[in-house]
Amino acid sequence: MLRLPSHNQRFHLLLRNLSSFASKTTIFMTSKHFLPSPLLPQTLSPKHFSTPTKRLLPSLSSKPIPKNHSFSLRTNGFCSLPSPSVSSPSPAYSQDLEDQPSDTRSLQILNHKLKQLGIDITECVAGRENRLKCPSCNGGESGELSLSLFISLDGYSASWLCFRAKCGWKGYTKAAADGKPSIENLGRVNKVKVTRQITVESLQLEPLCNQLTAYFAERMISSETLKRNAIMQKRSGDEIAIAFTYWRNGELVNCKYRDIEKDTEKILYGLDDIEDASDIIIVEGEMDKLAMEEAGFRNCVSVPDGAPPSVSKKEVPAEEQDTKYQYLWNCKEYFKKASRIILATDGDLPGQALAEELARRLGRERCWRVKWPKKNDVDHFKDANEVLMYLGPSVLKDVIDNAELYPIRGLFNFSSFFDEIDQYYHRTLGYEFGVSTGWRALDDLYNVVPGELTIVTGVPNSGKSEWIDALLCNLNEGVGWKFALCSMENKVRDHARKLLEKSIKKPFFGVGYGSNVERMSVEELEKGKKWLSDTFQLIRCENDSLPSIQWVLELARAAVLRHGVQGLVIDPYNELDHQRPVSQTETEYVSQMLTKIKRFAQHHSCHVWFVAHPRQLHHWIGAPPNLYDISGSAHFINKCDNGIVIHRNRDPDAGPVDLVQVCVRKVRNKVVGNIGDAFLSYDRVTGVYNDIDESQKK
Repeated sequence: MLRLPSHNQRFHLLLRNLSSFASKTTIFMTSKHFLPSPLLPQTLSPKHFSTPTKRLLPSLSSKPIPKNHSFSLRTNGFCSLPSPSVSSPSPAYSQDLEDQPSDTRSLQILNHKLKQLGIDITECVAGRENRLKCPSCNGGESGELSLSLFISLDGYSASWLCFRAKCGWKGYTKAAADGKPSIENLGRVNKVKVTRQITVESLQLEPLCNQLTAYFAERMISSETLKRNAIMQKRSGDEIAIAFTYWRNGELVNCKYRDIEKDTEKILYGLDDIEDASDIIIVEGEMDKLAMEEAGFRNCVSVPDGAPPSVSKKEVPAEEQDTKYQYLWNCKEYFKKASRIILATDGDLPGQALAEELARRLGRERCWRVKWPKKNDVDHFKDANEVLMYLGPSVLKDVIDNAELYPIRGLFNFSSFFDEIDQYYHRTLGYEFGVSTGWRALDDLYNVVPGELTIVTGVPNSGKSEWIDALLCNLNEGVGWKFALCSMENKVRDHARKLLEKSIKKPFFGVGYGSNVERMSVEELEKGKKWLSDTFQLIRCENDSLPSIQWVLELARAAVLRHGVQGLVIDPYNELDHQRPVSQTETEYVSQMLTKIKRFAQHHSCHVWFVAHPRQLHHWIGAPPNLYDISGSAHFINKCDNGIVIHRNRDPDAGPVDLVQVCVRKVRNKVVGNIGDAFLSYDRVTGVYNDIDESQKK
């Protein structure tokens, strides 16, 4: 049963009442409430506690205690009152309980409610902090006593908090007869802000016994390392706890028995070892810090609170609000001279999250990270102590010596891309030389590479959109690519007709332009409709507003992820919404827009064709325009990977009117093309472009 401080005679009445109904209940009291027994000497030495029991007589009792109720002194220094003749009470609140004094009744109700939550208060003391195993997390892998339980002196209420970072279970309950256990936010409880001063003597610490020294030896931690790091122990009844002492400038600041002493300042474990150090190693646990010393690294500290379950999505809070990582701010002076900080946290997800949180606060530019060796084909060793135990100190030293620069988003080294460079050299990536357009005349000039941007321009009615549609059909037929179409000048039915005619190579209608050629059959139409559905995704804005480039790219991204499209057509530029801030020029806007398109193409390995009309050409005599004639900005040619002008002859006296000139005016990657002109023949009935003989070009 709960141990109560016996400074108040009221509790003796409580104990007497409890003994009348509690079966085998143990009541603990301090020895000052007993008269010295003739069976014991006046002064007790440790040897007197080695015997199982010593009989004592109570000095403060309101009435004589029966002879069969004797007190026995246990090895932990407390006395117990057995009641073998009374049966155990049922979990429900019985009539006997209702007849008890209010102190007794409240204590029993509180005991019952805490048991419902899995909290056993048999060995607890009211009015002070008690350490128990948390029923929510069971103390983690080590089974530590991580639950801090406080019971009020009157036994009317209890509050608790698990100090494990991965658990944090907390709650509060009262001994209300008709109430239920409640788990509430304890933020309303006033926190003690006064830092408690502690010493080895006040904590009653003592040197490690042989049993614990052997425990560390099994983990490859020598006795010399234990002594230098002041690893001690503390007895609590029949149990012994390992005490990791936290020192700063030779002064004891904190002590951890798998948990931190309450109301003490949080600092890093081993702090004095990194004073004036230029290289600092940070690990996740005290055992890992000791393991590092066995490998020859004394410039190592351990975090006191373990790892978070994941990286916070919020910005790093201000120093006074960063309570979870307050130990870093308390030790910030020790990191000012450090030029290299090696983050050797655990290899699991929480350990990686801890490394990221530390790097966010210490500065990624001076952080390094370790790669733990492989345990087998699947798993890696978890931490420094595990590597020391199974592979030895030399391997652990190699792990630290081979630490890598902590990654900074946007900053890379070529070594990170060596695998990709090798694949490019051996042509195992695919499309190293691009994909053929399907026209021999263009093979040496223009090939399609995933992740690039091609700007296509030409005077009105020169066939820019028709040529792109024909190119898409060739790419689908040649390598099976799929495409997203944002064609704002075409009705869906007209665009479908053009694509079907190019694929089936027959006219959609049998009159007018197609009166002299066999029309596609119903069967061919049905087959073509399935091909359309499998090959193309449409991006269309069905309301009155104009689509923005951001809106188009978001839908294109969905098409890439959902349908696996490898190409995007945006046709044309002037059909997009180009609203921009008053302070932004059109040139700045176009530059920003093209940057967004290029990033989309590169990130999703998707080729983008962007159609842009030239500005009004004065005194035009029929020659092809150039890329600098595009309306809006010179950035169209400056930022694109490839620039193409589509032009066709309109003068019968100058040559065939079905002759189409494809002017390749820019190719950024010399591996896939070159600047030059190619000529194709356009079949107006089917919309198909064909290679032509040299004689037809003249």
